[in-house]
Amino acid sequence: MKKILFVCTGNTCRSPMAEAILKEKHPGFDAKSAGLFAHKGARISKGSEEVLKARGIDIDHVSQPVSPEVMRWADLILTMTKEHKQSLIMEYPNYEPFIFTLKEYVINNEEDQWEQLKQAYSTLEDKKAVFLQKHASKYKDQQAMEKALHDHLKEEIELIKEIEANQPNIDVSDPFGGELSVYEQTLAEIEKHIELLIKKIDNK
Repeated sequence: MKKILFVCTGNTCRSPMAEAILKEKHPGFDAKSAGLFAHKGARISKGSEEVLKARGIDIDHVSQPVSPEVMRWADLILTMTKEHKQSLIMEYPNYEPFIFTLKEYVINNEEDQWEQLKQAYSTLEDKKAVFLQKHASKYKDQQAMEKALHDHLKEEIELIKEIEANQPNIDVSDPFGGELSVYEQTLAEIEKHIELLIKKIDNK
């Protein structure tokens, strides 16, 4: 059984919605959720509970913080934003191969763009290191050196900007404190990507 952990900030809105939808749509998966800054034992937010009930999904959820135990439990860790992903990787670097944003993981045509971006950053760093090794001593003034370095890396910087501009938004919006319609939009956004998640895993 695939064990999937959903992570957001407080574990009262987005991640419990994702957990509940996955359990409803595919009982064959084992799902849990947690929050980077969650308090233990808080109820799911009223808005999240109401929009789930409107879909016929009853939920009895209490929040939990991300912990080494829940990280070890999971086969796959899916966050609601890239900031959540980065925070988890910083705290649990050994789990990096298993941590993705939900959207990043399910949108197949993203993979090439992510690879291009990683390669572009790698090329930029390599070129920067070579330039500094060869030319740093020529510049007495830090500002002049930075300008020369920027000019030298202009092509790589432009390429990175272009790739990043074409990247779609990979964050799931936070409905916390919003009207019920905002929770409905977030639920629809999560549901769409949970359906893609199920399809992706079932096809593996």
